Amino acid sequence: MPLGSSLTTPPPTLALAEAAALAAAHFGLTGTLTPLTSERDLNFRLTTPAASYVLKLANRAEPPEVTQFQTLALLHLATTPLPVPRITRTLDGQTEAATQHGTLRLLSWLEGQPQHLTPRTSAQAAAMGTMAARLTLGLQGFTHPAATHVLQWDIKHASALRPLLPFIATDLRPLATATLDRFDRDLASHLPTLRAQVVHNDLNPHNVLTDPANPTRITGVLDFGDMVHTPLICDAAVAAAYQIDPAQPSQSLHSFAAAYHATLPLTAGEARLLPDLAATRLLTTLAIASARAARYPDNAPYILRNVPAAAAALTALANTPRIRLELP
Repeated sequence: MPLGSSLTTPPPTLALAEAAALAAAHFGLTGTLTPLTSERDLNFRLTTPAASYVLKLANRAEPPEVTQFQTLALLHLATTPLPVPRITRTLDGQTEAATQHGTLRLLSWLEGQPQHLTPRTSAQAAAMGTMAARLTLGLQGFTHPAATHVLQWDIKHASALRPLLPFIATDLRPLATATLDRFDRDLASHLPTLRAQVVHNDLNPHNVLTDPANPTRITGVLDFGDMVHTPLICDAAVAAAYQIDPAQPSQSLHSFAAAYHATLPLTAGEARLLPDLAATRLLTTLAIASARAARYPDNAPYILRNVPAAAAALTALANTPRIRLELP
């Protein structure tokens, strides 16, 4: 299975009392701990009288340099006004704490309503296009030796998904296969020629927070665990894929792309590939989630959380005349 150890190793386990002891020992904080769902790490919400935080224990399969890569990226973004978590340092001033259970970090808690709970609109798709572009601009110039690590969620590695196709539901498998065939035939060879940099790579609606009073205003971007160095259009395609409204796939994709382009102009070649790369991301979601759910049935509801929307969007794209983005 081409998932890699970080996607085939279950998240760490730790009793609440042990996690509380670590928070007190390394950060000098005490309060109420609430477990949070996660794909690979072990996360808790730590609520103190003064503030809330995310206590984050890295998966043991994740190389320390990859964890450091994510930490340093957040420090880099701390110099921008972007709504991303801030690093809370340990009592001795470090950004990470080495423990017998793995690398421990403490991040600020961001308030907002998860985007997946809000109505889908073209205005929100445009807001996401703007935020995705701003985040990519914020990461420009940031480098790290671990940035080129191989992650199956990276669209440029989509060809390796073929062994996972049998895990996809039977009714979706022909469409998934056709999408991967198109990637191999028409897209893969172009990616090495495009602009590339460190990107977030996972702007799905569970990682985005919105203003409860105004769902078109993005108040937070979470989870930098899938960061990687890849063509920036792949990152745009990730965000775009989750903004596709099955009822109006072309309009929603245009809304996203136009707002992204207004903030970070795309080249003609990048714009041409965006619709098919978005479809490839939807296929990636179906393949990896289906395979991991089969491996971890106890965590299947969380693992499969984006699958219904991905299936609907991919089907809608397949039933829509070829989308050609016309950007100024």
